[in-house]
Formats: sequence, structure tokens, C-alpha cells
Amino acid sequence: MADPYSTLGIARNASEKDIKSAYRTLAKELHPDRNKDNPNAAERFSQVTNAYDLLSDKDKRAQFDRGEIDGDGNPANPFAGMGGGGGFRPNGGQRGYRTEDFQGFGGEEVDLGDIFEGLFGGRGPRGGAGGPFGGAQQQRRQPPQKGADIGYKLRVPFTDAATLKDQRITLADGKTIDLKLPKGVEDGTQMRLKGKGQQGPGGAGDGLVTIAIDRHKVYRREGDDVRLDLPITLDEAVNGGKVRVPTVDGPVMMTIKAGTDSGTVLRLKGKGFTRKNGSRGDQLVTLEIHLPADLAELAKRLDGWKDDGDPRSKLGI
Repeated sequence: MADPYSTLGIARNASEKDIKSAYRTLAKELHPDRNKDNPNAAERFSQVTNAYDLLSDKDKRAQFDRGEIDGDGNPANPFAGMGGGGGFRPNGGQRGYRTEDFQGFGGEEVDLGDIFEGLFGGRGPRGGAGGPFGGAQQQRRQPPQKGADIGYKLRVPFTDAATLKDQRITLADGKTIDLKLPKGVEDGTQMRLKGKGQQGPGGAGDGLVTIAIDRHKVYRREGDDVRLDLPITLDEAVNGGKVRVPTVDGPVMMTIKAGTDSGTVLRLKGKGFTRKNGSRGDQLVTLEIHLPADLAELAKRLDGWKDDGDPRSKLGI
């Protein structure tokens, strides 16, 4: 069993920030994706993750520091050294004990039950439920502990998250699996992979995958909807027509009415993110009128014409 402090290369009085910083550095260095030619990297990665899982848990860290559990999180043996040559022998080295060995001053006999009850909180050495030997039997009956969980962070492209496209992930043992994204996936969603953690006496722990959805250069998420700013020409705004619009599912044709203003929002049904109930949000398209780069021809055509409208009248000015 390894000392988790030594595994992470930190002092025993390290802060939570120090523990997290050391883990991130080692995990980045030892991740199997970056060490495909190093078969020992996966084992070291698991050791580092196991050490971080123990020390980042305040209760487990305190138990380890008190010697109640070992570096693998298993209960320490409170009766180590009681058998064999170094055992507890109150009668001068012989196994077992005699009543006369526990007599008090003046030959007064001492109640053994009181002694053991004071030491161990039980009813005496004859195997009572709370006695030292009954406690050891209860400890032996505890099921073996599973291995530690292993945490993963999976970056998912924006459009893949919206359309729930399967994602390939490499595990600590170097194996890859195709992961099916859940309905209603969001940035920070956690997925549990049963049996994909570290091996332990009671079986393997689990893999905990945290989803991180990447930003997109043109799309923005708003709840379950996707927003897009779409530039259109002055001619398309004045005369209307059909324009090609990108969506997370691929491009579609959208109709613009003649006389459309800049800032108009059009809705494409079912082109957003998938909700937990299986339905999908929409894509909201905000139209932006772009003037031509060369305004000379436009100015020539507008020569002598003036728009008498007052587009700012609603502003109260």
C-alpha cells in the first residue's frame, strides 16, 4: 500500500489547494492519451487518482492520518502484533491468562470483565458482542472494499452535445469506449461508468466522467435553444427570398419576408438541444442587415431619395 502523500509528492500538512494542484499536474503528465508508448503510465495514473480521491475527502484523510485506514482506504488492523511472538501476554509469556495474574494489591481479585469493558467497551473476554474478540469478528465479516473511482473530464463539441452524438473516451487502462451522451446534457453533467475504476479486493470502482461542452464560433446556447446571428444583404431584406442557414443538424433553407428589419428573430423548430423528455429546443435566428462594402453604386441609386420614416420614434426622442 502506498502513502498517498508520497504518491502526490506533497507534505502531510498540505492544503486542499496544494493537493488539487499536485494531482492536476501529475494527471496531465501521466494520462494514457499522452503516454501510449509507456505501459507504466496507466498504473501510475491510477495510483495518483486513488491518492487524490483519499486526500481530497476530508473524512478519509483524517482517518488515514489517525492510522484508521491504509493508503488504499481499507481499515487498518487494530490487532496487529497481538499474535505470534509479540502478543499481549499478561502471565509472563504463556498464551492465555490466569485469574491470579490480575489480582490487585493484597491479593484482591480483579474483575476481568470490568478490565476488558474499560479497554474495549464490551462485556468481557468471553466473546460478548461488544468485546475485543467479538469486534474483531465483526470486522472480519465486513465485505471487502471496492477499488477507488477514477475521474475523467470529457470535452464535447457544441454540435455533438446538441445532437447527442456518441463520444469516444480513453480510460486509465488504455482501453477506449464509445460513450452515449444523456438527454438533457449540460456543461458539468456527470456520468458514471460502472466497474471502470480502480481494481480493489471487492471489485472495481467506477469511472466518473464530467462533461465539458466547448464553445462554438457562431452558436450560443440559451437554455435548450440555440441562438445564431445571421447576416443578410440589403437586397434580401427589402425584396425577401430564401436564404441558406446553418444549424446543428446541418444547413437548411429559410424564407425571409420582404421588408424585414435588422434584428428580426426567426425560429427554426426542433433545431436546439435535446431535453430530458426527448423533445428538442429551437434555433433562434437574429437577422442582421449588412450593407455592401462598396457603397458608391448604392448611393448612386439612392440619389435624390430620402426615407421620411422615423425609426426612433418608439424611443421617445
